[in-house]
Amino acid sequence: MKNIAIFASGSGSNAENLIRYFSAHPQGTVRLVLSNKAEAGAIERATRLGVESMVFDRDTFYNSEQVLARLRQERIDFVVLAGFLWLVPDYLIAAYPNIHPALLPKYGGKGMYGDRVHQAVVEAGEKESGITIHRVNGQYDSGDIIAQHRVPLAPDDTPQEVAAKVHALEYEYYPQAVEAELAKL
Repeated sequence: MKNIAIFASGSGSNAENLIRYFSAHPQGTVRLVLSNKAEAGAIERATRLGVESMVFDRDTFYNSEQVLARLRQERIDFVVLAGFLWLVPDYLIAAYPNIHPALLPKYGGKGMYGDRVHQAVVEAGEKESGITIHRVNGQYDSGDIIAQHRVPLAPDDTPQEVAAKVHALEYEYYPQAVEAELAKL
């Protein structure tokens, strides 16, 4: 069985979905949720679901080995990003395989997350949206693509309706992508 760590900065709905998906899974289990925000919903969800958590600040993440030491202490085999907004440092990329869902190739990069992406999609009059699950590298939203899934949009969809459609894709396909990657370890 492989141990999974999830990095999250926000409400944690994807983190919770992954925790639940792998709660009785023969391939892996979520052992740790890490966040750069003590008030992140992901921390509360992890606690409620009996998963350990760690909160860190920018200096700790980029200039120390505390995060890496905790991952090793928990015997983490695989790292997943679920709404984590900081660029992942090279030491972590080198130590662990990891993936992250993002809307690509359009509307990706620094500062393009959450409602900002969905607003931009609506303003551009896009006919579809979706997710791209990719490997994390040293740049925002530019790693090798693992999977893409699309959803059609109606001309009158609001950013909130686009978000709901995209979240449905994430909830369905992100755990499957993690599962497939675990099988390769």
